[in-house]
Amino acid sequence: QVQLVESGGGLVQAGGSLRLSCAASGRTFSTYAMGWFRQAPGKEREFVAAISQSGGRIYYADSVKGRTTISRDNAKNTVPLQMNNLKPEDTAIYYCAARSDYCLGYACRLRNEYAYWGQGTQVTVSS
Repeated sequence: QVQLVESGGGLVQAGGSLRLSCAASGRTFSTYAMGWFRQAPGKEREFVAAISQSGGRIYYADSVKGRTTISRDNAKNTVPLQMNNLKPEDTAIYYCAARSDYCLGYACRLRNEYAYWGQGTQVTVSS
């Protein structure tokens, strides 16, 4: 199993940046594919970004592509999410998630395939 804790959320003006981080416990972090999802009030939880176990495959939602960078540090058990040029529509609770299988392409975007979740961190972007 793996426990996940997000941090780095906050209030930022449109056009600003935030760097979220997900800290994972456990000795087998490198065996998990990791994802970031977000949920705005009244909306379903949606995919933001995912990264494979080695970091060699990365996927982004179209809505954040070009503004967001996911990475991972398997030595430190962390998954940062750098978000730039933030927009009011990026306002949501951001969740870190982990899955123990290997995914490819569209399958990495499916929230139901992620077995482990953090508690989330709030991101609010003011206009």
